[in-house]
Amino acid sequence: MTAKNNVILNHNEITHKIRRIAFQIYENNVNEKDIILAGIDSNGYILAKKLKVALSKISDITPILCKVSIDKKNPWSEIKTSIPSSEYENKSLVLVDDVLNSGTTLIYGVKHFLDVPLKQFKTAVLVNRNHKKYPVKADFKGISLSTSLHEHVNVFLEGKNFEAVLE
Repeated sequence: MTAKNNVILNHNEITHKIRRIAFQIYENNVNEKDIILAGIDSNGYILAKKLKVALSKISDITPILCKVSIDKKNPWSEIKTSIPSSEYENKSLVLVDDVLNSGTTLIYGVKHFLDVPLKQFKTAVLVNRNHKKYPVKADFKGISLSTSLHEHVNVFLEGKNFEAVLE
Protein backbone atom coordinates (compact mmCIF):
# COMPACT_ATOMS: atom_id res chain seq x y z
CA MET A 1 0.00 0.00 0.00
CA THR A 2 1.41 3.35 -0.99
CA ALA A 3 0.12 6.87 -0.54
CA LYS A 4 1.10 7.83 -4.11
CA ASN A 5 -1.51 5.62 -5.77
CA ASN A 6 -5.15 6.56 -6.28
CA VAL A 7 -7.14 5.05 -3.43
CA ILE A 8 -10.56 4.14 -4.82
CA LEU A 9 -11.85 2.51 -1.61
CA ASN A 10 -10.48 3.12 1.88
CA HIS A 11 -10.81 0.83 4.91
CA ASN A 12 -14.17 2.22 6.08
CA GLU A 13 -15.62 2.13 2.56
CA ILE A 14 -14.52 -1.48 2.02
CA THR A 15 -15.98 -2.49 5.39
CA HIS A 16 -19.26 -0.79 4.43
CA LYS A 17 -19.30 -2.47 0.98
CA ILE A 18 -18.72 -5.90 2.54
CA ARG A 19 -21.63 -5.37 4.93
CA ARG A 20 -23.89 -4.15 2.10
CA ILE A 21 -23.00 -7.15 -0.09
CA ALA A 22 -23.74 -9.43 2.89
CA PHE A 23 -27.21 -7.87 3.21
CA GLN A 24 -27.81 -8.37 -0.53
CA ILE A 25 -26.76 -12.02 -0.29
CA TYR A 26 -29.08 -12.45 2.71
CA GLU A 27 -32.00 -10.82 0.88
CA ASN A 28 -31.49 -13.22 -2.05
CA ASN A 29 -31.27 -16.25 0.24
CA VAL A 30 -33.65 -15.34 3.06
CA ASN A 31 -35.26 -18.82 3.04
CA GLU A 32 -31.98 -20.77 2.97
CA LYS A 33 -30.52 -22.57 6.00
CA ASP A 34 -27.01 -22.39 4.60
CA ILE A 35 -25.16 -20.91 1.66
CA ILE A 36 -21.83 -21.66 0.00
CA LEU A 37 -19.42 -18.73 -0.26
CA ALA A 38 -16.91 -19.90 -2.87
CA GLY A 39 -13.96 -17.52 -2.83
CA ILE A 40 -11.40 -17.52 -5.63
CA ASP A 41 -7.95 -17.91 -4.10
CA SER A 42 -6.41 -15.63 -2.79
CA ASN A 43 -8.15 -12.26 -2.40
CA GLY A 44 -11.54 -13.66 -3.42
CA TYR A 45 -11.26 -16.19 -0.60
CA ILE A 46 -10.24 -13.48 1.89
CA LEU A 47 -13.29 -11.46 0.78
CA ALA A 48 -15.49 -14.57 1.15
CA LYS A 49 -14.22 -15.00 4.74
CA LYS A 50 -15.13 -11.38 5.52
CA LEU A 51 -18.56 -11.86 3.92
CA LYS A 52 -19.05 -14.97 6.08
CA VAL A 53 -18.44 -12.93 9.25
CA ALA A 54 -20.78 -10.14 8.09
CA LEU A 55 -23.50 -12.60 7.02
CA SER A 56 -23.29 -14.45 10.34
CA LYS A 57 -23.88 -11.16 12.21
CA ILE A 58 -27.03 -10.20 10.29
CA SER A 59 -28.79 -13.53 9.63
CA ASP A 60 -29.43 -17.10 10.77
CA ILE A 61 -27.97 -18.46 7.52
CA THR A 62 -24.93 -20.67 8.00
CA PRO A 63 -22.27 -19.56 5.50
CA ILE A 64 -20.00 -22.40 4.35
CA LEU A 65 -16.62 -21.34 2.98
CA CYS A 66 -15.14 -22.96 -0.10
CA LYS A 67 -11.71 -22.03 -1.46
CA VAL A 68 -11.59 -22.14 -5.27
CA SER A 69 -8.12 -22.62 -6.74
CA ILE A 70 -7.82 -21.39 -10.34
CA ASP A 71 -4.60 -20.94 -12.27
CA LYS A 72 -5.21 -17.37 -13.48
CA LYS A 73 -2.62 -17.77 -16.27
CA ASN A 74 -4.29 -21.02 -17.47
CA PRO A 75 -7.89 -20.82 -16.20
CA TRP A 76 -8.99 -23.72 -18.44
CA SER A 77 -6.75 -26.09 -16.46
CA GLU A 78 -8.16 -28.09 -13.54
CA ILE A 79 -10.01 -26.07 -10.92
CA LYS A 80 -9.88 -27.34 -7.33
CA THR A 81 -12.26 -26.63 -4.46
CA SER A 82 -11.62 -27.07 -0.75
CA ILE A 83 -14.91 -28.94 -0.28
CA PRO A 84 -16.25 -31.81 -2.39
CA SER A 85 -18.99 -31.05 -4.92
CA SER A 86 -21.44 -33.18 -2.93
CA GLU A 87 -21.35 -30.48 -0.21
CA TYR A 88 -22.54 -27.71 -2.56
CA GLU A 89 -24.90 -29.79 -4.70
CA ASN A 90 -28.47 -28.38 -4.67
CA LYS A 91 -27.37 -25.45 -2.50
CA SER A 92 -27.30 -21.72 -3.06
CA LEU A 93 -23.77 -20.65 -4.03
CA VAL A 94 -22.06 -17.27 -4.38
CA LEU A 95 -18.77 -17.17 -6.31
CA VAL A 96 -16.63 -14.39 -4.79
CA ASP A 97 -13.61 -12.52 -6.19
CA ASP A 98 -12.02 -9.19 -5.36
CA VAL A 99 -11.92 -7.62 -8.86
CA LEU A 100 -13.92 -8.45 -11.99
CA ASN A 101 -11.54 -7.33 -14.73
CA SER A 102 -11.74 -9.20 -18.06
CA GLY A 103 -14.09 -11.84 -16.65
CA THR A 104 -11.75 -14.72 -17.51
CA THR A 105 -11.26 -16.01 -13.97
CA LEU A 106 -14.92 -15.60 -13.05
CA ILE A 107 -16.29 -17.29 -16.20
CA TYR A 108 -14.07 -20.36 -15.72
CA GLY A 109 -15.11 -20.45 -12.07
CA VAL A 110 -18.76 -20.30 -13.14
CA LYS A 111 -18.14 -23.09 -15.68
CA HIS A 112 -16.68 -25.32 -12.95
CA PHE A 113 -19.73 -24.98 -10.70
CA LEU A 114 -22.19 -25.55 -13.56
CA ASP A 115 -21.17 -29.22 -13.59
CA VAL A 116 -23.15 -29.64 -10.35
CA PRO A 117 -26.87 -28.95 -9.88
CA LEU A 118 -27.27 -25.80 -7.77
CA LYS A 119 -30.36 -24.25 -6.24
CA GLN A 120 -29.12 -20.73 -7.05
CA PHE A 121 -25.84 -19.32 -8.40
CA LYS A 122 -24.71 -15.69 -7.98
CA THR A 123 -21.42 -13.81 -8.21
CA ALA A 124 -19.98 -11.14 -5.90
CA VAL A 125 -17.00 -8.81 -6.40
CA LEU A 126 -15.66 -5.83 -4.52
CA VAL A 127 -14.58 -3.92 -7.66
CA ASN A 128 -16.32 -4.38 -11.03
CA ARG A 129 -14.28 -3.04 -13.96
CA ASN A 130 -15.82 -2.57 -17.37
CA HIS A 131 -13.36 -4.45 -19.62
CA LYS A 132 -15.03 -7.83 -19.90
CA LYS A 133 -14.05 -10.30 -22.61
CA TYR A 134 -16.73 -12.78 -21.50
CA PRO A 135 -20.47 -12.49 -20.84
CA VAL A 136 -20.21 -12.67 -17.07
CA LYS A 137 -21.59 -10.18 -14.58
CA ALA A 138 -21.34 -9.47 -10.89
CA ASP A 139 -24.69 -9.91 -9.16
CA PHE A 140 -23.38 -8.20 -6.04
CA LYS A 141 -20.67 -5.54 -6.33
CA GLY A 142 -19.07 -3.01 -4.05
CA ILE A 143 -18.21 -0.47 -6.75
CA SER A 144 -18.30 -0.25 -10.56
CA LEU A 145 -15.30 1.46 -12.06
CA SER A 146 -14.53 2.56 -15.61
CA THR A 147 -10.77 2.46 -16.12
CA SER A 148 -8.37 2.34 -19.02
CA LEU A 149 -6.90 -1.00 -20.10
CA HIS A 150 -3.48 0.19 -18.91
CA GLU A 151 -4.64 0.76 -15.34
CA HIS A 152 -4.64 -1.94 -12.69
CA VAL A 153 -6.73 -2.34 -9.53
CA ASN A 154 -5.07 -3.82 -6.45
CA VAL A 155 -7.10 -4.78 -3.41
CA PHE A 156 -5.50 -5.19 0.01
CA LEU A 157 -7.75 -7.04 2.49
CA GLU A 158 -5.28 -8.25 5.08
CA GLY A 159 -3.95 -6.41 8.11
CA LYS A 160 -5.65 -3.51 9.85
CA ASN A 161 -6.07 -1.18 6.88
CA PHE A 162 -7.99 -2.43 3.84
CA GLU A 163 -7.58 -0.54 0.58
CA ALA A 164 -8.46 -0.71 -3.11
CA VAL A 165 -5.95 1.17 -5.26
CA LEU A 166 -5.91 2.19 -8.92
CA GLU A 167 -2.41 2.05 -10.41
